[in-house]
Amino acid sequence: MELRINGRSIQAQAGESLLDLVFRLGLQGGTLSDRPLAAKIAGEVFTLNYVPVRPQSDASEGASIRRAMAASNGEVRLLYYRDEAGKECYIRTAQFVIFLALGQLWKDAKAKMNCTLGSSVFIQVDNCPDFSVAALKIRVQELVAQAIPLVRRRVPLETAVERFARTGQTEKARLLSWQTEPWFDEYVYGDFADYYYGEMMPNTACLTVWDILPADGGFVFVYPDDADPDLCAKVPSMPNFFSVYNEGERWGSLMECETVADLNDLTTSGRIRELIRVNEALHEKGYSQIADQVCQRGAKAVMLAGPSSSGKTTSANRLATQLRVHGKKPILMSLDDYYIDRDKIAPGPDGKLDLEHINTLDTDLFRQDMRRLLAGEAVSLPTFNFLTGRREWRGHVLELHPDSVIIVEGLHGLNPAMLPEHVDPSLIFRMYVSPLLPLNLDDHNRIPTSYLRLLRRIVRDYETRGASVQHTLGMWDSVRQGEKRWIFPYQENADVIFNSSTLYELAVLKKHIFPLLTAVEPEEACYDEVRNIVKVLNYVKEADVDDEIPPTSLVREFIGGNTFYRKT
Repeated sequence: MELRINGRSIQAQAGESLLDLVFRLGLQGGTLSDRPLAAKIAGEVFTLNYVPVRPQSDASEGASIRRAMAASNGEVRLLYYRDEAGKECYIRTAQFVIFLALGQLWKDAKAKMNCTLGSSVFIQVDNCPDFSVAALKIRVQELVAQAIPLVRRRVPLETAVERFARTGQTEKARLLSWQTEPWFDEYVYGDFADYYYGEMMPNTACLTVWDILPADGGFVFVYPDDADPDLCAKVPSMPNFFSVYNEGERWGSLMECETVADLNDLTTSGRIRELIRVNEALHEKGYSQIADQVCQRGAKAVMLAGPSSSGKTTSANRLATQLRVHGKKPILMSLDDYYIDRDKIAPGPDGKLDLEHINTLDTDLFRQDMRRLLAGEAVSLPTFNFLTGRREWRGHVLELHPDSVIIVEGLHGLNPAMLPEHVDPSLIFRMYVSPLLPLNLDDHNRIPTSYLRLLRRIVRDYETRGASVQHTLGMWDSVRQGEKRWIFPYQENADVIFNSSTLYELAVLKKHIFPLLTAVEPEEACYDEVRNIVKVLNYVKEADVDDEIPPTSLVREFIGGNTFYRKT
């Protein structure tokens, strides 16, 4: 069969893997930056161990693989660390090696994937008094040097459940009990088996750039730097972020909802309604405490920032409500109104407008307006017309009164470039909003914050904007790149970080999103992204409890019914 790999033609022989073909073409690369890690065929991601032309004895297998090859007309695109799917393959391989090494060195240790810290992850280790980062690092180096092939096999589901329960992975055994398929795919080496819900690199030798650092209660595994994958990333100091995440984990433990299996049990028993009520009460208490801090400081402006679909708009409105309890007169403002005219924005190297860039905002005008407002002057404020792509002045004049507090919501709210000069810093309170979901699939598989935000955005875009799953996913990579550049570096600048996640919402969002996802065909470019979302949601039991969710809930910003958006 003739294939075109990265535009180069090659005749694939029966039994040859993609990795074999990569070597024959001389595309194997010498560093992580230029080394292929996986491949995309039509809309699906495949391991480089995949064999495009199977021997006749295997002809009955892999019908979906043949369909993907036919749909691509033999076109294969190699994936690198710079590609999100390639990076995910690298991270899954790292997980396999980490947990294999831990199991070989400390049989009784209980290790759990915790929160992400930039391009690193904190892994908690319990029941291991003699744990040593140095010993773990040496063992990982040995496993990498062995170039262990990463082989996936399919086993009966009951066999996997029994083995995970017997070997102490009780959370994984509980999770698999919710699977409807009679089989389970897993990666194996010796008597070790695990799975990380997606493709991995062909062997452990591909894990070339990493580090392991000591941390209280475990260790930090450091991934390559996004900008230069041949170097390890720097681990940022994020004490505020880590503290808020740990508080979320504490409440998950108190509510008996630390994993998806726990959430399913609560849904089945009906106790999810209690979980909703407690979650919403915690949010209300959080907004109330933030309002207290704003008033105690005597701040006149709140700069509120957060990544896409974190719930910034609802948070601004709920904080405004709490400020009214203090007798304040909150005024909502949006940084979007300070966009410069679209025809004045220079396109990027790809010819597109980067609307995430801070240069799309008139930062000088915003700082000037804020300085004048805080000085007690009357200011004429702009309004951005998204239909014409131009800024307008419609006679909106604002002057603060003694009890006024401005709440400014926007992507760049914590960027120092937005802060007015020669203004008392105590007058400006900085708030960061992000859904730091402490829910795991199991101890070895966490659910990233970005996953929850993507689900929210898909549902919201479809419900309120009529946008397809394909459209939202097509924009997501650009959105994520903008967040890494313009939001995450400044989150520790915040006076307070508000965790906008709710433990119950995966079960609620599934009802709204699952029909949209399952309608995406395998040949579509976004199919692999959709498949990865579905892999997680397949384990989540749907909850039909929308009637329990209050009209001011942050979740209502995405599923609809939020009273802050009503015109009358």
